[in-house]
Amino acid sequence: MPERPNPLSVKAGKVAARVLQEICELVEPGKKVISICTEAEKRIIKLGAKPAFPCNVSINHVAAHYTAPKNDRTVIPEFGLVKIDVGAHVDGYIADTARTVDIDGSLEGMVAATDDALDEAIKAIQPGMKVSEIGEVIEQVIEAYGLRPVKELTGHNLKRFKLHGGKKIPNAKNRDSTRIEQGEYYAIEPFATSGRSIDESKNVYIFANSTADRPVDDAVTEKLRKYLRKKYGPFPFASRWVGSASDNIDITSEFRNLLKEKAIRGYPVLVEKKERPVSQSEHSIFVSKDGAILLTKPD
Repeated sequence: MPERPNPLSVKAGKVAARVLQEICELVEPGKKVISICTEAEKRIIKLGAKPAFPCNVSINHVAAHYTAPKNDRTVIPEFGLVKIDVGAHVDGYIADTARTVDIDGSLEGMVAATDDALDEAIKAIQPGMKVSEIGEVIEQVIEAYGLRPVKELTGHNLKRFKLHGGKKIPNAKNRDSTRIEQGEYYAIEPFATSGRSIDESKNVYIFANSTADRPVDDAVTEKLRKYLRKKYGPFPFASRWVGSASDNIDITSEFRNLLKEKAIRGYPVLVEKKERPVSQSEHSIFVSKDGAILLTKPD
């Protein structure tokens, strides 16, 4: 078992941490969400990595999976919580990290809840422990703040070229007896809310290629399918990243065709059912024989 993280994972972690820190400083009322997303992605590339997924900017009751669509007019509000989630990869080695910005300072307890839950979970990690034990730590900290952990969302292990590597880190105690092993990489991401539960919305702005490489009948749709596979491989991508030089091609319609053919899959925007705010904190770690090594520590 490796005792130290791969140097490319370390680099990805440094890039993701730096970009997250810089982008959070740009979050202010009136700022366009699309400008935040595109700036984060540009900075990842400038620092020698690639986006592991589109930058997520999820506001208030939106829990996750919101990235700006093309021509998005959404702006940062005057108050509430803004979750910035960025991922970087270097030759397939991935780092994933997130922070919550409290715009007006009125919900700082929610930010502290997930920050503290994340810190305690990372301290607790040891090779051989059950993932449910980490979930229990997260749950206890969040409930101590008078909030509820978001059980529908989980952390996940990171594998090369695979953002969700199969194992999940719950945000509450459960019966999962899966164990964490030395040499593995994980994104630990507590979510907290004053609401009840998370549901999928009808909006989808993030997609990924299907694992099956099957051609489709329509020539235009097939050309787009091949392009997406070559351009993005196994990594999620944003609909706003994809355009066409031809006015006769409706990209939105072609995406619907690809979804229908199951050539791509979508990640619906996730929202709290009662429209209560949600906070999130996230780091990527490597599991050494002595515990977790933090990969996305800000400078």
